[in-house]
Amino acid sequence: MKVKAAAKINLSLDVTGKLPNSYHTIESVFQTVGLYDEISVELTEGDIVLTCEVPEKFAESDEIPCDERNIAYKTARKFLEENKLNNGCRIHIKKGIPSQAGMGGGSTDAAAVIYCLSKLTEKSFSAPEKIGADVPFFLTGGTAYVEGIGEKITPIADFSGKILVIAKGKEGVSTAEAYNAVDSLVNPSHPDVQGLVNAITEGSDTCRYIGNLFESAIKLDEVEDIKKKMTAHGANAACMTGSGSAVFGIFDTAEKAKICADSLTASGYFAEVCETVRDSFIVIE
Repeated sequence: MKVKAAAKINLSLDVTGKLPNSYHTIESVFQTVGLYDEISVELTEGDIVLTCEVPEKFAESDEIPCDERNIAYKTARKFLEENKLNNGCRIHIKKGIPSQAGMGGGSTDAAAVIYCLSKLTEKSFSAPEKIGADVPFFLTGGTAYVEGIGEKITPIADFSGKILVIAKGKEGVSTAEAYNAVDSLVNPSHPDVQGLVNAITEGSDTCRYIGNLFESAIKLDEVEDIKKKMTAHGANAACMTGSGSAVFGIFDTAEKAKICADSLTASGYFAEVCETVRDSFIVIE
């Protein structure tokens, strides 16, 4: 099987606490977007083999492991072991989602492997949250209110078809580094996540509720520059996604979005126009 696996953005993201096991609890609105990795999965009689195509512009930020350290490899191994299958598999990942961007690139790859192996073997996988906190969301996709460590997922009204520019500089942020920075905040201003849920449900103005607590904790010059450029080109809202460091802007028209993306590209940033989408996976073959 070959599928395109969507990235996600956090339309709003708050950190609400820290558990005894050091995991943080969050409150967020997740949204799949039309920026994709391409995943091929083939059952074999041998071992698990993983190969990658990584654009140089992504590899500059963060080296993506193309061996047993990769989350897609680990997922395949756990799937085959849980279902007591003697097969191996061949996985190929063509990256279209930037790494260290807060867009769930690794998690959507893992979810795609589960999806493909489930179709190929007619078997299921019991605990995707043990692979990664965002993996369960990518198995559903769309628009969702997310709580806990990311495992409590409640689908909400459809928010697909909104025009975005997604941009990222060379700076990357590790998740551990980002959460350590959040832990150091004193009396931070929290985004109104529930207000956003209500606005999406009612079809009212959502842009006033777009926000991310991590922006208060992580001060990246590139993030601030991208946000300013997006706003100057007519974005209704511009915000960092996840724990960073990609930024999304919401636009009224594709024309405005393209002008903005072209300007950001000319400034040396990765920038693409896409839309919010309803599905995590597009089956290619």
